[in-house]
Amino acid sequence: MKASPSLPEERRGPGRGGALARFSCFQETPLSNPLPTRSSWGEGSQSESLTATLKRTPDNGWMALVTASRLLRATKLVNRFAIVKSRTCTAHRHQILQTNSILRPLPSVLGAVITILALIAACALAAENVLTPHRIAELRQVTTAVISPDGSRVAYTLGVPRQPNVDEDGEPWSELWIVGAHDGAARPFVTGKVSVSAVRWTADGRLIAFLAKRGDDKSKALYLIPVDGGEARKAAEIGSDIAAYTLAPDGRRAALIASEAEPEAKKKLQERGFKAEIYEEDWRPAKIWPVTLFEKAPSKPLPFEGHVYQAHWSPVDDRLLVTAAPTPSVDDSFMRQQVRVLDARTGEGLARVDNPGKLGGVAWSPDGKRIGLIAAADVHDPDPGRLMVADAAGGPLRELLPGFDGAVSHFEWAGNHTISYVAAIGVETVFAKIDVGSTAREPQPIFGPTGPVLGSLSISENGQHAALIASFPAHPPELFTWRQGDATPRRRTDSNPALEKTRLARQEVIRHKARDGLALEGILIRPLDEKPGTRYPLILAVHGGPEAHVSHGWLTTYSLPGQVAAARGMAVFYPNYRGSTGRGVAFSKLGQGDAAGKEFDDLIDAVDHLISIGLADRAKVGVTGGSYGGYATAWCSTRYSERFAAGVMFVGISDKLSKVGTTDIPNEEFYVHSLKRPWDDWKFLLERSPIYHAAQGRTPLLILHGKDDPRVNVGQSRELYRHLKLHNRAPVRLVLYPGEVHGNRKAAARLDYNLRLMQWMEHYLQGPGGAMPPMEITYTDPASGN
Repeated sequence: MKASPSLPEERRGPGRGGALARFSCFQETPLSNPLPTRSSWGEGSQSESLTATLKRTPDNGWMALVTASRLLRATKLVNRFAIVKSRTCTAHRHQILQTNSILRPLPSVLGAVITILALIAACALAAENVLTPHRIAELRQVTTAVISPDGSRVAYTLGVPRQPNVDEDGEPWSELWIVGAHDGAARPFVTGKVSVSAVRWTADGRLIAFLAKRGDDKSKALYLIPVDGGEARKAAEIGSDIAAYTLAPDGRRAALIASEAEPEAKKKLQERGFKAEIYEEDWRPAKIWPVTLFEKAPSKPLPFEGHVYQAHWSPVDDRLLVTAAPTPSVDDSFMRQQVRVLDARTGEGLARVDNPGKLGGVAWSPDGKRIGLIAAADVHDPDPGRLMVADAAGGPLRELLPGFDGAVSHFEWAGNHTISYVAAIGVETVFAKIDVGSTAREPQPIFGPTGPVLGSLSISENGQHAALIASFPAHPPELFTWRQGDATPRRRTDSNPALEKTRLARQEVIRHKARDGLALEGILIRPLDEKPGTRYPLILAVHGGPEAHVSHGWLTTYSLPGQVAAARGMAVFYPNYRGSTGRGVAFSKLGQGDAAGKEFDDLIDAVDHLISIGLADRAKVGVTGGSYGGYATAWCSTRYSERFAAGVMFVGISDKLSKVGTTDIPNEEFYVHSLKRPWDDWKFLLERSPIYHAAQGRTPLLILHGKDDPRVNVGQSRELYRHLKLHNRAPVRLVLYPGEVHGNRKAAARLDYNLRLMQWMEHYLQGPGGAMPPMEITYTDPASGN
């Protein structure tokens, strides 16, 4: 398959094999010499040079930092720095040596030493072939996968990060690839500087449809590309970005989901400077546009009230299965999405399913008689994880797995009477099927819960083949295939072959009891090269939500320290505290109405357990997390400050009162979290706010936030920063990311975040502590020099 000559920015590359990655958990690097002790240097002695100390320090970069901190405590003056490190990488050797000539005039010797040794640490880690922030920034992963109707091939998208300092900054590219479901042979279809999404097969399996903005496109359009040769052709466009679509069984028609294009009159007003935004009024709901492919799009959408999110064409006639909310607000998308059946030609409503609360995926049965869906158990259920069916003509919902102590994440029909599904059970996942018509409805396991952590599911027309996205502790999400009779799925992609030779720390499930006896679990990544009987710094990485959970798969990203921290000699624990998903509806409701109560006591109990088993150093515990995990970080850094030596808070909550008035999901907050409005109990919400406990804050806290965050307003971080600064009892730094929202999307902001996260934790858990580390960050990759 060749790239279109009209798209010079795209490229083609060779297919990737499907060999399983291998890794070594414990390739120990013995210490040739012990760390110098305070007595060996001589109390107050100035005779030992930093050069000599570093020469006999092991090459682990973090140990160099520890050594320097001890040296600075033992000596009152450092006259000259001559850094000679035999394995210092080329990219930074000149920079380090040049620093030698300018250190003496600096007012802060400590800051200079930290900067230099941070470079040494980065170089040493790069040489040891372990994961670093720069390597994390390069990792690719399979993001979506759809199997062909006959099960012979799988179309998948591959997320390819942009490289900071090399590519123009932005979100990861998304490439289209095809792989044989049986032989694993992969072919690139649309690759390079592209963003492919919403991949689908036509009913005959001859074409692949996808959304993209290519060449001279002014908005995202629908494309079709032949599987067996030929170029992609634009099949439909509206004049505004197409958000989603569904193909008719005849292969000639489609229903597009898109908002109407902005009126020309409004564009002209904006050009003249009239850019006022009318909050929560001036929006354009997404509508349904029926089109004939390769013909001019209609001038008007179907006459349907509401904002449409999903549309699925009936496999047997001209009906559309639609999910929609009254408005485009995020709050409505969470709490008020409803299932409807429409006439694809007229938009007339034919049936409705009154699902309660949150809604997940929906799908037709092959004969068009039933509707399957993932929904919440009730309006107060934090997570849509119940598998249900309803008659396509309307009527009540039937739950297929009543009392299930897990959460269904994906499902597909595998025949008129069978549904295959993927579900989380604690930290593991399962692939199973269930007979919809059976009165007993006992699920039939296919594989799991041991094995890879499953993240998506696509089933062939006959139900005998499947494509799944899954991860292991040793690699990020990859494509797996399964066919009837297989005991386990087969890995088909190897998106990061360098991980095969990367040294990774051991990851394991930890189970313990809360102080009230509740059984809890989480995932522990042990320090790389762990020595028996040694206690290590610990980072508590708290997930957000809280309606989320951590699984026993890949756990290292730009915002999760994981293997990067382990390579630096720290342990990382991911707790699934009460209120997490994956353990049934009742467990996910345990934290409701008790924000920062027992749910965050569970975090302290997890730390105490890791101390009790001899792993964690009580004096060197850090905490980090984003969103609700950021709330936990702020709480631990104030209310429980005596327990934590460092905190890194990301897009977190600090004031429960002002949060309600500034978030885009106030009703979701009420129905599935607080169960009360602020005016019902002002005092309770104030006392459960980290700013209320700011006077207790002794934990050095790094606060990071996207300036355009609509979920947790940036004011939450500014408030906590100001309160801590006014009390002035602990170091605090606030870092804001322009253009970023509730989580960083662009490459530069992600790398910056990871570097600052690790800098802060190393400084306060392994280094000298005290004053904050330098605010400047070196972004150059020690391994490549970029």
